[in-house]
Formats: sequence, structure tokens, C-alpha cells
Amino acid sequence: MKILTSFSFFIVMVSSISCSVITKSPAENVGISESNSSETSANTSQNIYFKGSGNEPFWNVEISEGQIKLKTITESIVAPSVEAIIAADHNVKLYRTQTANNDIINIQIVQNKCTNAMSGEVSSYSVSVEYQKYGDSKMSKLEGCGNYITDYRLNDIWVLETLDGNKVELKNFQNKLPSMEINSATNSFSGFSGCNRMNGQLFFEKGLLRFTDITTTKMMCDPNNQENAFLKAMKSTTTYKIENNRLWLSNPSGLMLIFKKID
Repeated sequence: MKILTSFSFFIVMVSSISCSVITKSPAENVGISESNSSETSANTSQNIYFKGSGNEPFWNVEISEGQIKLKTITESIVAPSVEAIIAADHNVKLYRTQTANNDIINIQIVQNKCTNAMSGEVSSYSVSVEYQKYGDSKMSKLEGCGNYITDYRLNDIWVLETLDGNKVELKNFQNKLPSMEINSATNSFSGFSGCNRMNGQLFFEKGLLRFTDITTTKMMCDPNNQENAFLKAMKSTTTYKIENNRLWLSNPSGLMLIFKKID
């Protein structure tokens, strides 16, 4: 990517970057890239939740719970991690941080389909970086692409325990409790929804989890089957928590589902 001479944060149409950018909805962007599949263990061991990179010149950035690390051919800057400033009306996040030596890093992440001009790899986000080493007279600017790293702990088989605050029973489903297998490398899931088979995609960002593009087979179900209530709860999920071998799925209204991990 060429270093740009001008830089503006919180713009939605980033028309001057050398990435090929097409605006997409959250559901459409799910699973665009599988580039994180071989790096999951290394990323999660450092709690890295976002990685971005570019070329001309080559650079990369990693954002984790503890730090933001920017590497170029000639520079390496490690600064404390900070909470993102979030745009009100678009999926745009801005990180502004600096080191103890007053080196500055500003990062903007925009949810756009983004293609690396050299490799052709497609990512779900465009990334704009500006940085300034202490003593430099001006900011340097970089443009590239990136992806969030889906929590590896989701990668398992989960069986439903609780729906809308009530413990589920076999009699409310087709003699088998709803279950799903999540593949965090491909941001996909599949399983049994209580009467039919289901599959779909994950939309994951730091602190955010959605189940999207859910499709099911079309078996005729008993009128008392709670499959529809289960699917409605799945589609309304926005956040998650994993503890005690349980997956807790919630939205702003409260806890919707609890799954138990099985071996």
C-alpha cells in the first residue's frame, strides 16, 4: 500500500486507499477471509483480537487486550491498548494511543470488504494507520486490510441447557436437545435446532457475537416444539460469555440461551 499524504479519521467512504473497498452489511461480511485459521493458537495466546497489514511499504498491526503493536520495515512501536472510540452511525472504530516515550499511534478500522492489492487476499475491514515517533516532524500514514480474530474458545460442540431463562426438556423438542458445532476458523456453525438441521455464519468482533444467515431444513414439526423460540433467541444474540464449560448468549434485553460444552 502507498503511504498517503492526507489522512482523515471517521470517514465512511475511503475512496483514496489502494485497497479495493466495497461497503457490506455485517451479515454479508461474515466469513469473507479464512486467513486467521492457521494462526489461531498464536493469536489467542497473546489475546490478540485484531490484525491488520499492508504493503508498499510492508507493515502490520496487532491489537490485544494489553497492547497495540505496529511494525514497519524500519520501525516497531508498542503502546498500551485503549478502548475504541466508536462512530454512532457506522461500524467505524478509532484507537488513539501513545507510548511512554510519546510515540503516537492512531488506528481507524472500517467495516468494508478490502482486497490486498499484492496478494489478492480479501478481508472484512479496511485499516488506516497514522503514527509518529517522538522527535519526528510529521505523521506517517499507512493503509491496509484486516480481520478480527474469533475467540478460539467458541470452537467446540455445544448443547442447549436453558432457553429464555427456563431449563429445556426433551419433550419440547424432537426427542433431542438443540446443539451446534462452532468452527471459529471459518466463522461458521451447524447443528440441530430442535426439529430441523441448521447452519449459519458468525459475526465476531471484540465483545460482540452474532449468529447470522441461519438456514434450516423444512421438516414438519410438532406444534409444541420450541424450535422457533430457539431460533429467534439465536438470531437476537449480540454478546457472549464462556465460563464453567458454559456458553452464555445475551442481548441488551438479558440472557437468552445457555449451552453446555460436550466432549
